[in-house]
Amino acid sequence: MSGTFSKIRNAYKLFKSIDFDKLSKLSQKVDLQQVMDGFSKLDDSQLKGLMKMMNSGGGKKKELPVINGDFYELHLRLSEEDRAVQLKVREFMEREIQPIVNNYWLHDDFPFEIIPKFAELDLCGVTYKGYGCPGKSFLMEGIIAMEMARVDASIATFFGVQSGLSMGSIYMCGSEAQKQEWLPGMQQMKIIGAFGLTEPEVGSGAAGGLTTTAKRTADGWVLNGQKKWIGNAPFADVTVIWAKDLDDGEVKGFLVRKDTPGFEVEKIKGKMALRIVQNGLITMKDCVVEEKDRLQDANSFKDTARVLQMTRAGVAWMAVGCARGAYENALDYTRKRKQFGKPIASFQLIQNHLVEMLSNLTAMQSLVFRLSELQDQGMLKDEHASLAKVFCSLRTRDIVSQAREVMGGNGILLDHNVARFVADAEAIYSYEGTKEINSLIVGRAITGFSAFV
Repeated sequence: MSGTFSKIRNAYKLFKSIDFDKLSKLSQKVDLQQVMDGFSKLDDSQLKGLMKMMNSGGGKKKELPVINGDFYELHLRLSEEDRAVQLKVREFMEREIQPIVNNYWLHDDFPFEIIPKFAELDLCGVTYKGYGCPGKSFLMEGIIAMEMARVDASIATFFGVQSGLSMGSIYMCGSEAQKQEWLPGMQQMKIIGAFGLTEPEVGSGAAGGLTTTAKRTADGWVLNGQKKWIGNAPFADVTVIWAKDLDDGEVKGFLVRKDTPGFEVEKIKGKMALRIVQNGLITMKDCVVEEKDRLQDANSFKDTARVLQMTRAGVAWMAVGCARGAYENALDYTRKRKQFGKPIASFQLIQNHLVEMLSNLTAMQSLVFRLSELQDQGMLKDEHASLAKVFCSLRTRDIVSQAREVMGGNGILLDHNVARFVADAEAIYSYEGTKEINSLIVGRAITGFSAFV
């Protein structure tokens, strides 16, 4: 009798918890007599389980892992101070850049309103000492580049040109007077810089084939020639121009101020990648630059190469950031997108794509982390930076391709971000030395033979 009474009591509790208006609607969909017969066959534990399920609304929602492209937790190797900087940059990019980036990318325009906010980060010239610069490690510079490119590679490129190529040329090749004149204002982003090396007909062959010329005169130097693909050039206050001295045949650097007569910049339009970056075609016709604006410690292409070596590691970090942004956006999408009644992230083939992406990303992160350690230890060689550029830009192509693939047709929409990463990865693949040129630099180092023309 006690067992029967217990069943009745538990059944009463169960039905007491039911909304009878809903029960009336339910009776139109199911056979309640059959349901009652089923209840009568349940034992105590089964009834308790059923009550628990009903009270919880069908059970708790599955808690998914945090989306984190740093699978091997490399950030744990940072100091607390550096980790705080990393998170500060991440928060800035997600708050200030993410909401506006697709619109500016679509319209081939630059968000000038972010420059004062960018300046507040106090990160320009991140590795330089003095002149108001932070004096941080090359590792920190790389992580900053990654965090920026994780949201948008165009913004990372803008910053890289300003903080790396342009300021770096002055920091490494300028006189003390030139450093004092330019670097503090550039650090605060009150002065925007550009870096002019590539020409319409000269890219990879810049070491010996520059056609832009410099001729010493009584008034200073006269520059003639063109430069192409020069980031920030349409609005830069100063542009570093590399030109061949007609007298000694050596490459020299010049600081060309905005609005200098004979110096004209045309914005390059119709790009399919890095559309926020404002690239310029520079034309110089008898452009006169005073001797005081010649970079005093830039006397050959070897000095130009020192600047490029310093910044090439940053480009490898940008590739990592672009890949990480694509992976994290794709993972988020696959956990929300449902097909056949389930999130597509639960399907084997999708998980295989995601794991391949993460594997490449983790390898890239580990490589550039060590690369920056070598740079901080003063051990960086050209071939180290070149290997990182080759590997990371190749693998980024793979990752963004798979990220688009798991998104299906939605992968080509800017709203989901990955389409932008796919396009921008193509530019990263080519600039700061093509895959072929960087491969030959590494090949020369490991074989002892130069395969350059």
